[in-house]
Amino acid sequence: MAKDITRRDFVNGVAVGAAGLSAASLLAGCSPSGNAVASASDPAATYPPLRTGLRGSHPGAFEQAHVLRDGGHPGKGNPVDTGERYDLVVVGGGISGLSAAHFFREAKPDARILILENHDDFGGHAKRNEFRPAGSPTLLCNGGTLGIDSPYPYSAQADGLLKKVGLDVGAMKGIEKEGYYASRGLGHGIFFDKQTFGADHLAVGTKATPWPDLLAKAPLSDEAKRNIAAIESGGGAWMPGLTSAQMKDRLSRISYRAYLADYAKADPATLAYFQPRSQGWWGVGIDAITALDAWGMGFPGFEGLKLEKGGIDRMGFTPYGYAETGGSYTLHFPDGNATIARLLVRSLIPEALPGKDAADSVLAPADYSQLDDPRHPVRIRLSSIALAVHHLGSPDTAREVQVTYVTGMDLKTVRAGQVVMASWNMMIPYIVPELPDPQKAALHDLVKAPLVYTSVELANWQAFDRLKVSRVYAPGCYFTDYGLNEVVDVGGYSTPRDPARPTIVRMEHVPCQPGLPEFDQNRAGRMALLQTPFEEYEHHVRDEMGRALAGGGFDPDRDITGITVNRWPHGYAPEFNPLWEPVLPEDQQPNVIARKRFGRIAIANADSGRGAYTSVAIDQAHRAVGELLS
Repeated sequence: MAKDITRRDFVNGVAVGAAGLSAASLLAGCSPSGNAVASASDPAATYPPLRTGLRGSHPGAFEQAHVLRDGGHPGKGNPVDTGERYDLVVVGGGISGLSAAHFFREAKPDARILILENHDDFGGHAKRNEFRPAGSPTLLCNGGTLGIDSPYPYSAQADGLLKKVGLDVGAMKGIEKEGYYASRGLGHGIFFDKQTFGADHLAVGTKATPWPDLLAKAPLSDEAKRNIAAIESGGGAWMPGLTSAQMKDRLSRISYRAYLADYAKADPATLAYFQPRSQGWWGVGIDAITALDAWGMGFPGFEGLKLEKGGIDRMGFTPYGYAETGGSYTLHFPDGNATIARLLVRSLIPEALPGKDAADSVLAPADYSQLDDPRHPVRIRLSSIALAVHHLGSPDTAREVQVTYVTGMDLKTVRAGQVVMASWNMMIPYIVPELPDPQKAALHDLVKAPLVYTSVELANWQAFDRLKVSRVYAPGCYFTDYGLNEVVDVGGYSTPRDPARPTIVRMEHVPCQPGLPEFDQNRAGRMALLQTPFEEYEHHVRDEMGRALAGGGFDPDRDITGITVNRWPHGYAPEFNPLWEPVLPEDQQPNVIARKRFGRIAIANADSGRGAYTSVAIDQAHRAVGELLS
């Protein structure tokens, strides 16, 4: 584990988590994005998807906003008026912000629009990680949002937007080669680590492998093996004497962990095995979600209850949707939903991305020099953090809004006829201080879940092939879930089939603190995430894969050739959680109060719809623009 990985942006891996560093010191000597200034010959200098190290909310993307939050004076000097005037300024260049620009321009084709984005790349959470191994084709991986699926069918507006930017989901379903790894005999693995379970052991099996056989050599007591096998196999009639409706109500009032402990009689080792099972969906473990939500998502241990289909009011957004509607169509691109962000950018600024449809966009080179060109009616200004948005006059009568932003340490202002705040809810009260106090409180009320998606470039995936495993669940480890990138072929891009060739492994870490209420876990996880330097993430990647895959001859020094850590301190939009929140009428729900139009300012983001889904982000953009145009 001593070998260094060549990184284009080494500053991303140095001391960024040091709590004592000021924003100014973090930015000193850096480009406005906070990354090291790459040499002119390095493609990453002008093409952000190639940058490695700490990405996602990278250094330089948030420090000035934190200065504002903490009552300081961001930037230096007084703001400089750029003299620019737009029909619409959008704060936030994620899916919702790009969609808002799309809907506004659709209604007003001649509109001049500016999108301010705090990161050095567009897309918000829909980020793209790109690798170009020597002698091999380009490799892609999602740095954030993975797919377009939703617990509810797409609205006419969201579905229409996808089609208008060139994405016909039905025509593209064939790009996903589901079952490819299984066709090679690769199954799933469970890595029991010695720190949690007493010894390192990788259990490997397929869907056909009986659970007792899979767990036979695991470092578990016979009781734990029986408990896990019973739960994973469907469970028993553990709530006798209750009707389906009564069971659902009770399950909605206890955590999944409590259900396993009190009804399935799970021992501590069994609970440790299941603890992170829900983190990838909600950003918290089984102690902080309801048992009913776990049932709604098909988690194990409920078949024996024979519950009737359908949700109840005391059920979270995601499981209720799947229970009632069956969900939306699904589709996964090699770079996740970065493809949708790129299609939106192509629609807004055709000069920035050549081509005509979703397939040819995947390998099309984006020209970032075109994003903020004054010749274009729509402009995207990267590495620009909005700090103040206020009406020039009374919100009821003002004809313009002034927007102050910072690029590097330089403060600037532009004016707009209208503004869409497509940033995260919790920062909006600081940026728009004239908002009514109840609306500010509602915007602060919802806390996003922090996440870390790490893309690991491998020289080959022979160890996975030898071990006959494509994914690994590691319940006691830092990265609790990882595996070979999904096989997708589209527009000239093809996921590697040869185990001797380079590929990408996706790893997932969710920082949370079991035992606390959901939002407190999110806050604690965010603090831990921001204080973690790149070297610690790299250590966990090398250590965990090295131990779990050792039996297949995996050598982290030899086989790991690149790491991109996508940290998202403000990740998933918070959903309704009946374990911690009361059921309220719609007009009293915090997200509904928070998104109310304020003069010439509207709010659009996934937070506004309380669902971390692309469809929600698009729908909220449509609503916000509709409010402005009405």
